[in-house]
Amino acid sequence: MMMLIAADNGFQSVLMAPTEILARQHFNSITALLKDMPVCVKLLTGSSKGKERKEVLKLCEDGSLHILIGTHAVIEDKVLFKNLGFAVIDEQHKFGVAQRAQLWKKSSIPPHVLVMTATPIPRTLALTAYGDLDYSVIDELPPGRQPVNTLQRSESTRPQVMSFVKDEILKGRQVYIVYPLIEESSKVDYENLMKGYEEVKSFFPEPKYWISMVHGRQDAAQKETNMQRFVNRDTQIMVSTTVIEVGVNVPNASVMIIESAEKFGLSQLHQLRGRVGRGAEKSFCILLTGPRISNDARERLKIMEATNDGFKIAEKDLEIRGPGDIEGTRQSGLLNFKLANIVHDRVMLEAAGNAAEEILDTDPDMNKEANLPVKIYLQQQKGKTAWSKIS
Repeated sequence: MMMLIAADNGFQSVLMAPTEILARQHFNSITALLKDMPVCVKLLTGSSKGKERKEVLKLCEDGSLHILIGTHAVIEDKVLFKNLGFAVIDEQHKFGVAQRAQLWKKSSIPPHVLVMTATPIPRTLALTAYGDLDYSVIDELPPGRQPVNTLQRSESTRPQVMSFVKDEILKGRQVYIVYPLIEESSKVDYENLMKGYEEVKSFFPEPKYWISMVHGRQDAAQKETNMQRFVNRDTQIMVSTTVIEVGVNVPNASVMIIESAEKFGLSQLHQLRGRVGRGAEKSFCILLTGPRISNDARERLKIMEATNDGFKIAEKDLEIRGPGDIEGTRQSGLLNFKLANIVHDRVMLEAAGNAAEEILDTDPDMNKEANLPVKIYLQQQKGKTAWSKIS
């Protein structure tokens, strides 16, 4: 709706998603919604080549393109808009601050920005406390869906976990098994994808079971083929790295097994869990962990078992990792306030935000003596990139 309002007022819109799979999904659903309307919508990704790419860039620059949908490709220097008024960043936690800032620079007047995520990064949550970000929370499941049941299990219970998976497949369901790495590294001792794939095959031999494998080193066509086999139920098991973290929608999948779950961050665990529970059936997320777990990891797994609420998970993440540098580009880490704690002192921070608003209302040029220190500070910041405005 926002994009159409922008188009009605002579502005262009852009939607940026972190993966080609997701960008294509958005493109297909938006073009389907707008099929009977005179709205020009185009897709731009790393795979857009030659003539097709040139055409998109031309339409974008001369203003005849209303909506551009794409991956990081949309922030490249060659992409020029005639009149960009609205930017949407989907799965915002997958982008860096400087990347998101690129969209601001695509127009002489910065566009309105909408960021979307199931798991706000610490920085984003901190900005909601600052009042630099208006936020809406969707805190209910779509009709007919049930919360995902999350359980932590250790490596020693693998046979029981696999037996449970067989029962689910017998009921006609499908299963994801996600690994954190692609190939062995001397620094880490947990399973890599290839070894894991062989192990899964030993539990689930062909031709009784069929397995798809997807990872970042495959070319787009191979990835798409393997993904489609799973979507079409030709395979019951998808073995993958975190490339399936966003944009994959298979309502029949009811089990997500995350290998070496202690190695993942909270937002990744929550995103991966979101791949199941997309149909009406009861779904399960099993966090498989090695024998030794750090206290931080134990804390993360505990919160995953306790709640399906992305906001609560994000608050815990903020507590564990810190909000980063609001005036720079760091998205997590300690914020060195002398007094305040951004999680526990939210009420006080909101009061400070209201006080700042009041100063702007009563003394916008900050000429009153009490406001001079703030004025001097802001003058020193002039010309610098306003990182604190990049959510």
